[in-house]
Amino acid sequence: MSADQYKQPMLPEESLKGKVAIITGGATGLGEAMAMEYARLGANIVIASRKQEKLDEAKKEIETHGTKVKTIQMDVREPDQVENMVSETVAAFGKIDILVNNAAGNFLVKAIDMSTNAWNIVINIVLNGTWYCSQSVAKQMIAQDTPGTILNVGATYAWTGGPLTAHSAAAKAGVDALTKTLAVEWAHHNIRVNMITPGPTEETGAVSQLWASPEQEEQILDNIPAHRLSTRQEVANLASYLVSDYASYVTGANHVIDGGGWLNKGRYNEG
Repeated sequence: MSADQYKQPMLPEESLKGKVAIITGGATGLGEAMAMEYARLGANIVIASRKQEKLDEAKKEIETHGTKVKTIQMDVREPDQVENMVSETVAAFGKIDILVNNAAGNFLVKAIDMSTNAWNIVINIVLNGTWYCSQSVAKQMIAQDTPGTILNVGATYAWTGGPLTAHSAAAKAGVDALTKTLAVEWAHHNIRVNMITPGPTEETGAVSQLWASPEQEEQILDNIPAHRLSTRQEVANLASYLVSDYASYVTGANHVIDGGGWLNKGRYNEG
């Protein structure tokens, strides 16, 4: 199979026509890839991130698909800024149909050496930020009295364990539990809540930061039965399906896209 086949869109154009989607951490990596694909499918896009220059760069790329794009500089750790993100989105587009909780933070550190600040930074971004955004957007969706969908982003080490990622593993495990809980609580509001859990993905910060050397990358590939990294398009395809009407009966699910890596029970060794 040609490598280009892993970079092909899945859903037909206009599958998200008329929808309004917020993607946190949407200026880079998987967030930008999802925003690009949602725009290709016809959605108007709000990308939120802490760095305005990254937002501006991403906006130019996303706008090539012809939909409207709004940037919001904000920090998901701050509830007031989350509320402002929701208000600005509604002011610009009149509603919110889709939220992708993609903002994340992670770095490798031994658990015994981890500072309180290091722990809190990751927990506050990944778990608290997901909760703040989900609750605020859900309130808006309920007020609109229209169907909505929330998509969270996980990590397989949340249930297998991941040496040097105690803070992130704990946070992602919390997001997994939150996904299932909110799916049940909010189903009667016609709000679906799902999760995608990608493995290592090409052209993302996680790969470049966590597995910086060729030797480390090869070790990761050896633990993936498919023996390759996923492409950003493959992850964006799954993310697009789950927020689309094609997945209207799917909620509370965690969809792993990692080439079978977590099933292989591979372990990253400290070195």
